[in-house]
Amino acid sequence: MGGDQSKAAQPQRAPSAYSQAKAPQSTFQAIPDTHETYEQLQGALRHAGLESSNLILAIDYTKSNTWTGQRSFQGKCLHHIDPARQVWNPYQSVIHILGRTLEAFDDDKLIPAFGFGDATTGGRACFPLLPNGDVCVGFNQVLERYNQITPGLALSGPTNFAPVIHEAIRICQAERSYHILVIVADGQVTSEKETIDAIVAASNFPLCKMSCMRWTLM
Repeated sequence: MGGDQSKAAQPQRAPSAYSQAKAPQSTFQAIPDTHETYEQLQGALRHAGLESSNLILAIDYTKSNTWTGQRSFQGKCLHHIDPARQVWNPYQSVIHILGRTLEAFDDDKLIPAFGFGDATTGGRACFPLLPNGDVCVGFNQVLERYNQITPGLALSGPTNFAPVIHEAIRICQAERSYHILVIVADGQVTSEKETIDAIVAASNFPLCKMSCMRWTLM
């Protein structure tokens, strides 16, 4: 995708001691939505058992973001970026909140970030937000890169999570460590069978899948 200059030396994740391709048993329970600060939420996550995580982020660039925004975002596409940067769109807000909440649990701060559903990739593939497959260093760079490339992307479809799930599987295989894949999307999956098959395949790897859909965590 479109072209900033690459970093001279792209950081790599350190090898993990996690040598078995099995995710740890989850002890998480629903966390009540009663917290008023990011610090309180982080404390609740630690209390629930989250100690560290390697995050992977995927962003939905399907055309339904236009239709959903007409109903819920003052008639504008959910990816509309305010030129004055005074009002954030829902994706900018979610990226910021994820950074404030989860980045503290990511030891190396290296975040593979992808988009899917645009006119170039459709439902067939995903693309890295940074050129040459580089990973973002922290959520500030994720947000910066999102702001750079989003105005130039043409939204398309269908809504298919399979490409990003398979990319997350590839990362897990390469790094042999536990990852959390966060998919930020605006609505229902349309390519259900492909997505279900990908989820089944991912169950064999140390990968947790989370979807922020219609701005609620599922």
